[in-house]
Amino acid sequence: MSFVSRLSALSLFALGLLAAPAAAQAQSTVVLTGKINGKTADTVAVSLREHPLDPKEQLTYARVDNKGEFRLAVKVDGPTKADLVYGDDVAGLWLEPGTNMEVRFKGEDLATTVKFKGKGAEANTYLADFDERFVENDGFQVLPDNISLYEAPFLSFLDYRRKEEMKFLQDVKEDPNVSPAFRDYTKAEIEYSYANDRLTFQDLREQVVATEGRLKMSSTYYDFLNDAALLNNPTAHQNESYQEFLLNYVHYAATAAGRKKGDPEFYQMCYNLAKEKLQGPMKPIIMGRVLQESFRFGHVKMSAAMLEDFRSSVDQKNKLYPVLKADFDKHKDFAIGSPAPSFKLVSASGDSLSLRDFAGKLVYVNFWRTTSGLSLRDLPYAQELAKKFNGQNIVFVNIALDENEPAWRQLVTSKRLSGVHLRAPGGQRGPLARAYMLQEVPAYFLIAEDGTFLNTKPKRLSSRAAVDEIKESFGKASTYSSALPAGK
Repeated sequence: MSFVSRLSALSLFALGLLAAPAAAQAQSTVVLTGKINGKTADTVAVSLREHPLDPKEQLTYARVDNKGEFRLAVKVDGPTKADLVYGDDVAGLWLEPGTNMEVRFKGEDLATTVKFKGKGAEANTYLADFDERFVENDGFQVLPDNISLYEAPFLSFLDYRRKEEMKFLQDVKEDPNVSPAFRDYTKAEIEYSYANDRLTFQDLREQVVATEGRLKMSSTYYDFLNDAALLNNPTAHQNESYQEFLLNYVHYAATAAGRKKGDPEFYQMCYNLAKEKLQGPMKPIIMGRVLQESFRFGHVKMSAAMLEDFRSSVDQKNKLYPVLKADFDKHKDFAIGSPAPSFKLVSASGDSLSLRDFAGKLVYVNFWRTTSGLSLRDLPYAQELAKKFNGQNIVFVNIALDENEPAWRQLVTSKRLSGVHLRAPGGQRGPLARAYMLQEVPAYFLIAEDGTFLNTKPKRLSSRAAVDEIKESFGKASTYSSALPAGK
């Protein structure tokens, strides 16, 4: 796990794109030579992301010889975070022009055994030490036990973690062998991990603690957001946690202004807030990320208008627009108000059912798998929701992405699961999973009475807010379809 993997594994905000590239400068080649003790794979790679709004990674490979030795050269434009990849294992790297390091590790355990020597070794050793002390230590992570706390003890936990991390940072500050860029990076990591976890705590707790309502925070809980330097911090632009914080901040600010994520105007509000409040290289990147969210979860007409505004008034040098335009074209047929992909599947009882069979009803679709722990955890809540809305104009459709049909059928039958249960052939690589652009399960969709998407990311079945969200969704088809361009 890399140094920047600080957000909880349960966090809904682990979207993970790299921060803005450094100021344009000539590329420099960095060199890694290494020795692997107990070779388990034939290649080793360095992973970089070339574009701040494109999740695709650039992988530079090197062959590992029979002695476990390798030499790898990669181009960088300036100080940057990267990953060393060996098999399924990953370790964080900090690369700068002039980096020339020897890297050694055990083949079966890269992350915890990696050692560095040479120019750039000090910064990378700090990365590895930070991972071991804080990232790999559950005592410092925002996990369910901490999320279940109330405000005062949760803040006490965050303050203690930050205090311990600052002790670590003191060594970095005093080491003349690390660059100012790396010092800024580590400081931002501590500062924005704290800010992110504090900012998202209320939302996370609502999702994790299903037995209670949304926690009411004290009147001063969010006062830390009043620090203008927290939003516009030019020394933090290389840090991914800073970018995640800014995105979470505009979400929070839009919600505080009375917009919900299901509202047609939510992403327009986020876009406007980013445009108004942010400065410097992060401004177009966060606006771009809001656009990407709108392409996936917003409304076609509004997304198209924002994209044109971005092209004409924000990205006049055309650096980010081409990636955003391609993303828009990819998702425009999957937006709110667009027809949901049809399906015709066999149910657990042997019937053949299609989406058209539910016309006139609100449809809550749950894609799941019998081998997914989170999916199984949500099943009891699915049963409760089905009972709560029994007799109302809604149907709960559970579509399993299981390759093993007998195991799926047996589970549905033995547990006497309520609702409609269907199975999609091909699993997560099958045509229906591709049609719904599924990346993981469980995944949920609300489909309006007219068969169009109403919400492509509704509240999870286990969330208390799911009940209110469903209640507010009846009869909304025309409202959301009206946000579509003419002729859609």
